[in-house]
Amino acid sequence: MKTETIENKQKPLLFDGDLPDDIFRKYMAKSVIAIDTETRGLNLHRDRLCLTQLCDEDGLVAFVRYTGPDAPNLRKLLESKDVMKLFHYGRFDISVMKHYLHVDVRPVWCTKIASKLIRTYTDRHSLKDLVRELLGIELDKSDQSSDWARTDLSDSQLEYAANDVRVLIPIQRRFQELLERENLTDLAERLFQFLPTACELDSRGWDINIYSH
Repeated sequence: MKTETIENKQKPLLFDGDLPDDIFRKYMAKSVIAIDTETRGLNLHRDRLCLTQLCDEDGLVAFVRYTGPDAPNLRKLLESKDVMKLFHYGRFDISVMKHYLHVDVRPVWCTKIASKLIRTYTDRHSLKDLVRELLGIELDKSDQSSDWARTDLSDSQLEYAANDVRVLIPIQRRFQELLERENLTDLAERLFQFLPTACELDSRGWDINIYSH
């Protein structure tokens, strides 16, 4: 199956600098918002944030192009205690947003952590693998490594970025069922709560294996 089978496929909205008030209010009224980021690379201090993608349960996708940390609506959403922020590999995205938007993102939920708890029969925990197995959809990842700082993002880049957040809430719902089935919900929640601290360890130069001998 192809990405065209993703439900609630609304055209993504692109904004410079911050969320507009109307979209901000819609997101703040939700219990969970799926979030992803695009950067110039994987080095936190060298490769700046370019794009923040957001999606709610209704399939409303908004992109915020990074122009600096002065993004009051986006920052307020990311720090809202009433809205769960859902990621895949949140360890990277949370660190990026803390560094460039100066926010402490909480509460959080991570599908990659959930996958490692549930899918112990495999070492394949990429978003592409999860979407294929749990949703029966084949994600097109050809634009993953591309120039996200360009001012004229291509239609294929925007579609790739949108699909990465469109699939997260359906995946989370499936994992919530599986975590409950395997009696792992409490452990997962405690791991999610620790995730921002793990990101702080990363940013301050300590290895996540600080507990080791």
